[in-house]
Amino acid sequence: MTDNADSEGGGVLKVVAQADAAGQRLDQWLTAALGSGFSRSRVQQLVRQGAVSVGGTAVTEPKRKMQADEAVEIALPEPEPAEPQGEDIPLSVLYEDDQLIVIDKPAGLVVHPGAGNRTGTLVNALIHHCGASLSGIGGVRRPGIVHRLDKDTSGVMVAAKTDAAHRALAAAFADHGREGDLERVYAALVWGAPARGTGTIDAPLGRAPRDRTQRAVVNAEREDARRAVTHFQVEEHFGESAGKAAASLVACRLETGRTHQIRVHMAHIGHPLVGDRDYGAAFKTKANALPEPLRTLAGAFPRQALHARLLAFRHPTTGELMRFESPLPADLAALTEGFRKLDRRVN
Repeated sequence: MTDNADSEGGGVLKVVAQADAAGQRLDQWLTAALGSGFSRSRVQQLVRQGAVSVGGTAVTEPKRKMQADEAVEIALPEPEPAEPQGEDIPLSVLYEDDQLIVIDKPAGLVVHPGAGNRTGTLVNALIHHCGASLSGIGGVRRPGIVHRLDKDTSGVMVAAKTDAAHRALAAAFADHGREGDLERVYAALVWGAPARGTGTIDAPLGRAPRDRTQRAVVNAEREDARRAVTHFQVEEHFGESAGKAAASLVACRLETGRTHQIRVHMAHIGHPLVGDRDYGAAFKTKANALPEPLRTLAGAFPRQALHARLLAFRHPTTGELMRFESPLPADLAALTEGFRKLDRRVN
């Protein structure tokens, strides 16, 4: 367990090893014990800097073996300057206080810096926007990213501004609402229409065999298989002809939060998202059967037609139920309206 965990301007974290810690490496055990906000590399760095003590004695070897009931203290330094650096990127802020910020992410904005996207990300924007109000999460002044949206998925996101908020929100997202009040609903425009108006897709996901950046439904026994559950409800059918719909607007509620989960699951049941080049390429010719101007609009739509329209969670400090909704952005709204006009022509 941890206590005295106020690390916003330095401070001390205290953790007591349970029986199952015996024999584990210090860095491995401490990373798991501290939870979200402390990567293993960050923990190793703190150990080597002499910031970690066991039983009152400083330890500088990350490989040191733990024993049950040992008391560990971590003296966090004052937060370092944010890395990466802040950038003046416009944000649509839905809510903000001293603990968290909720934004409406536009399509095309990468959430976190990585290979090929070192700058121009949501993290860069949040660092600039929040400035000194960000606490030293894990000893580094940065926003706490507790969930992500794909670059080309738009919609509601929350980020933490303090260590305490980061830990609480990370735990809520890890639980996926099974015991709490977390709710995430996405609007997806898909090709065709599911056979049932409502349903659940319970299919484990793992890395795709031909592209490790993509995901695929895999055998549950595979080592990298992760349970993935999506609940869906069809809200509208568009372009009904001979008992078949050209496309449908579907509400998808996540029970788990795997990479590309909705995109892979909808493709798995034969209804990939309009505009999805990765998981719906085989359906690209569907646009050719549409009348103009919808044919051009759908064929050239530059992203997967997916929008995180609702996010609800308990505030990590007040316990208040927070609920945020975002309407379809202009591009997706125009595409959806184009499909609606198919039915108006029929009528």
